[in-house]
Amino acid sequence: MAENIKTRFPEIDIKENEPLAKYTFTHTGGPADWVAFPKNVDQVRQLVTFAKGHDLPIMVLGNASNLIVKDGGIAGLVLILTAMKSITVHGQTVTADAGAAYIEVTKVARDHSLSGIEFAAGIPGSVGGAVFMNAGAYGGETKNAVAKATVMNRTGEIFDLDNQALDFGYRHSAVQDQHLIVLSADFALQPGDFTAIKAEMDDLNARRAAKQPLDLPSCGSVFKRPKGYFAGKLIHDAGLQGYTSGGAQVSKKHAGFIVNINHGTATDYLNVIHHVQATVKEKFGVDLETEVRIIGRD
Repeated sequence: MAENIKTRFPEIDIKENEPLAKYTFTHTGGPADWVAFPKNVDQVRQLVTFAKGHDLPIMVLGNASNLIVKDGGIAGLVLILTAMKSITVHGQTVTADAGAAYIEVTKVARDHSLSGIEFAAGIPGSVGGAVFMNAGAYGGETKNAVAKATVMNRTGEIFDLDNQALDFGYRHSAVQDQHLIVLSADFALQPGDFTAIKAEMDDLNARRAAKQPLDLPSCGSVFKRPKGYFAGKLIHDAGLQGYTSGGAQVSKKHAGFIVNINHGTATDYLNVIHHVQATVKEKFGVDLETEVRIIGRD
């Protein structure tokens, strides 16, 4: 299969048995059978069609910021879309490819004095991941800014989903349910004042830097917000800050984060997650559900 897929697509960068730890924000994750880096929509379609014809499982990644890949890696073909990163502006609409960094989209919007996406100024994921997860921060959510997304299904068909069809919810979208691949998204923004937009983005980034452990590898916010509670406060009140398993640790700076302090593995991360969940359940009777996406083989 290796030579087959590489020979079939010589113009696409494809790596065999590639450690995914090289691409995740946690610096953890086992190897994928194949990793491909398509540069455009046509290459994505070619790979999707090939995979379907060869019964090859497909997993799609962007910046892999809110993600844990297990140490067993991923079977089949992983598509990493970060080479698809074009951002264009037409009037009050910013169109961004799936692999574009969300942070870069906010900067382009700011530089065109367009408001409505300031909340995402520090979100480290890609546009595709943001749509997939309905990424949000500081009271804002992706669903409030996206007019439509262009997606591909697993047979290679391309179509648009408007905001309503995307069925956004808390860290959820129809993209998850329908196993779609986000290719690009249109952000419908409003005219604003450059100075005010910049000031808000700078303020949010300063708040993020003051409260979050940005100096260490992490998978971002680990747990969803339980109804009536804050996950970070529950973890803090349970006395779990600093709890360590292997090289993974509940951040001493922000209890909602797990950081890689010493060559941690995905298994270390999962051990910390399970201990936190069990302890919070025991002490407070609250079930913590993971926000971070956990994928791959054990």
